[in-house]
Amino acid sequence: MVISFDNHPDWDLRPPRWACGGWVNRALELPHVRKISVWGCGNFECWWPAQQQQRRGAIFRQSWHEEFERFVAELNGASVYVTVDLDCLRASDAITNWENGRFATEDVAWAIGKLRQGACIVAGDICGAFSAPQYARRAQRFAAEWDHPKLPAMAAARARDVNRAALDKLWPALTNRDQHNTCGDQD
Repeated sequence: MVISFDNHPDWDLRPPRWACGGWVNRALELPHVRKISVWGCGNFECWWPAQQQQRRGAIFRQSWHEEFERFVAELNGASVYVTVDLDCLRASDAITNWENGRFATEDVAWAIGKLRQGACIVAGDICGAFSAPQYARRAQRFAAEWDHPKLPAMAAARARDVNRAALDKLWPALTNRDQHNTCGDQD
């Protein structure tokens, strides 16, 4: 199972199929990936006004901890891969090339700690940090400017400092083998 913390669902079906917004569907084609659970979607793709009440699995700030604890309890020690896209974090906690989500860094670190108690984290990654856009061709620039949100200009040094602070909190939670983990002999 893959557990994703992301501000976007990344299950896009439109071309180009290889774009980062379609990785969930491609991962589900792999024989060893049975399910992907995305936590943190605050993006418009999940929150059209009519979908807020009809969307199965919608989470709200005031109740997401309880929902997540219920989710972890149902994992029953299952092996999980955890991916954290920094855009799931609020703008004060991470600087990315996409719209920011609503989690504090401490929220995601807490959730990873809960996963460590109820599942076996076999691997994970942290992705989505800001990078200055560079394009080899005009078509690339057009596609990127059409698809990306219009964000304010960002100093690379500031982005690096903010994202380093998030990484310094999240990486130990993701990699700490001293914390309780239900991996048994795998640990």
